[in-house]
Amino acid sequence: MTSLEMKMPALLSQPLKMLIDGEWVSSQSGAHMDVINPSNGLVLVQESLGGAYEVDLAVQAARRAFESGPWSRMRPAERTRLLLKLAEALEQNGDELALLETLNTGKPLKMARAFDISMAAECLRYNAGWATKLSGETRNVSLPGDWHAYTLREPVGVVGLIVPWNVPLAMAVSKISPALAAGCTVLLKPAELTPLTALRLGELIQAIGFPPGVVNIVTGLGHEAGQAIVDHPGVDKISFTGSTSVGKSLLALAAGNLKRVSLELGGKSPVFIFADADLDRAMDAAARGIFGNTGQVCAAGSRLFVHRSVADRVIEGLVQRARSLRVAPGLSPDCEIGPVISARQRERVMGYIDSGRAEGAEVVAGGQTVQGDGFFVQPTVLVNTRPDMKVVREEIFGPVLSTQLFDDDSLEQLAARGNDTHYGLSSSIWTRDLRTAHQMVRRLRAGNVRVNAAAALDFAMPFGGYKQSGWGRENGREGVEAYTELKSVAIDLN
Repeated sequence: MTSLEMKMPALLSQPLKMLIDGEWVSSQSGAHMDVINPSNGLVLVQESLGGAYEVDLAVQAARRAFESGPWSRMRPAERTRLLLKLAEALEQNGDELALLETLNTGKPLKMARAFDISMAAECLRYNAGWATKLSGETRNVSLPGDWHAYTLREPVGVVGLIVPWNVPLAMAVSKISPALAAGCTVLLKPAELTPLTALRLGELIQAIGFPPGVVNIVTGLGHEAGQAIVDHPGVDKISFTGSTSVGKSLLALAAGNLKRVSLELGGKSPVFIFADADLDRAMDAAARGIFGNTGQVCAAGSRLFVHRSVADRVIEGLVQRARSLRVAPGLSPDCEIGPVISARQRERVMGYIDSGRAEGAEVVAGGQTVQGDGFFVQPTVLVNTRPDMKVVREEIFGPVLSTQLFDDDSLEQLAARGNDTHYGLSSSIWTRDLRTAHQMVRRLRAGNVRVNAAAALDFAMPFGGYKQSGWGRENGREGVEAYTELKSVAIDLN
């Protein structure tokens, strides 16, 4: 047992409560569930399961803070100051937050500290700057007479934020910070599997001095608390990140009251490695792209297309990388890949691997669970896959890479193979030929395209998908403006 493991965060010393209108409360029903450490299957703590009653209280609090409370009167520069203070608080409490994230998700502790916490702080700082920069513009209109016409950007109101379990803190911050910068008040529902860092974030928000009701956090099940948020007439907008199937259900529910909806959903992202690519860099990036965070990433590069002339070298390199990754509990000092989030997710991933075998794919690395406690799956590489296989067509959300070869296909044909999916979230191209790169970029139906880059996440760049990968964009100016309404004003000066 490590020293970090022995010094358990104070948050875990008693059952978890919800943050509503500046107060920490338990669910009225008394319902609760266990929060599990996926590295060993043991109970960390119990969380309250909120429902329609708690959601209604949170919405009322958020509405008061938005319409008549101090948030509605706060200057944009003051919102900026609070968001910057929160970023500082995240960094000051980074070791504790990283430990909570690792205990709750199983991801390597060094990854939680270096990526999740740092990126959350950077996200806050980026969006804090937008609070003072949102603006309308004057327009030259052709109406007869003398007119002064302009537009205003105003906060949409109370927003419901529903986040997934794969990167809990980073996803919570990526939704809270642009909403607050725009002047909205929020109700956050973390995934029931991973509430820890969201609730610790709530404690920091309180300590910094955000007014009561500006940020409310309700824990609970998706079909209860989540549905109550979508159904509530006092919620003006929903922002959801999760599976495409749940996104479709949410959209159907929101249609009843015409809420504004942003959806960041699933992906089955292609990676193209051409014969002239820097193969060592490409292989490293492809391995990180599918095995990082145990493959539990919406933009994971789960479909590899590699030129036949270099396929043996590339696949062997990926096999070696998959076999060399140290699979271990997240708190283990040598952990490079942790468990999947739950026993159910482990069964789902193994079901896809078994279906791949049954349909004719060959497992050349991994393909098994890891014996012992926790929900571990070996990093897996499949060859001889076809476009009609489930492992190629459906999002697995686990460390499973399917590979296909291409010859000197036309770029139209190759892009068509990459686009042969219901999704369109991300894609990656590896080539030294700028002509090939630019032409592939134009042909791929994806919201995010990386060229010769392992990762290109920057909060200035909008992120989102085509097709069934979602609606709208997060990050950048577009991500903040998604929490605003645009008002047109025309004044007759005659």
